[in-house]
Amino acid sequence: MRITALYGSPRKGGNTDLLMQAFLGGLREAGAEAQELFLRDFAFSPCIDCGGCEATGACVLRDGMDDIYPHLIASDVIVLAAPVFFYGLNALAKAMVDRVQCFWARKYLLGRGLRQERATEGRGILLSVGGARGKKNFDGILLTAKYFFDALDMPFSHHLTYGGIDKKGALLEHPELCDEARKLGCDIVRT
Repeated sequence: MRITALYGSPRKGGNTDLLMQAFLGGLREAGAEAQELFLRDFAFSPCIDCGGCEATGACVLRDGMDDIYPHLIASDVIVLAAPVFFYGLNALAKAMVDRVQCFWARKYLLGRGLRQERATEGRGILLSVGGARGKKNFDGILLTAKYFFDALDMPFSHHLTYGGIDKKGALLEHPELCDEARKLGCDIVRT
């Protein structure tokens, strides 16, 4: 099973990173490993809506996404950990999501979805932490994740979202949340 863990937060060692690390701890306990990609370590621009991908299913921009795309194509499980900023994905994670427009074009315009290149149907997972406590704090990010994973031709199978956690490291004050993420990591491998 090929698993890619996308760290989408610009803040190194923040709550989103901690949540992903708990999830990956569960994967390891169950005997699996993941390729960890820290989006903050890649230089890439947002989608420029040029339409260049509509003819080939490949993005015409050449940048750090060229190193990320192969993982998105080949992975059976993709885990995106991204914080909520103003009730949506933070800019770094959103820029990456927008750059999978080429896979949307490939699937819906060219009829060549990524599922054909995977051994499994695949599974998409979202992990998110946000400072706000509102009931709709994660509505935007959940909808974006649904269509991100759809473009990658895999179902959006699980999500863990936790609000009211803002200060760096505050997630560690809630060990039950880390335990829930660790359990999900184990379950992903065993099911």
